[in-house]
Amino acid sequence: MKNKLQKAQNILRKTKNILIISAMILSIASGNASAAADPLGAINNLSTFIFSAIKTIGLILLAFGIVQIGLSLKSHDASQRANGFLTFFGGVIIAFAKDILDLIMA
Repeated sequence: MKNKLQKAQNILRKTKNILIISAMILSIASGNASAAADPLGAINNLSTFIFSAIKTIGLILLAFGIVQIGLSLKSHDASQRANGFLTFFGGVIIAFAKDILDLIMA
């Protein structure tokens, strides 16, 4: 019984030493984290990402509008044709929203 207890204590002592050494190595080897020098750069990158996502959605709507217009011309359905043109022009406006905003702001 005493022998098993000593083995368990040795294992715990070795584990404790390994954890302490690994914590010391990690604290020494870790570098300092600092913020970006230009905080507006991160905001500009986020803005670019959001506008590219909006442009992608606009291009998808634009393509869907073209498909609707083509199907309405084939089936001679006036309401589908109107919806197709609305979707097409809505996609154009959404796809070029950043350019439109830049023209307004300039």
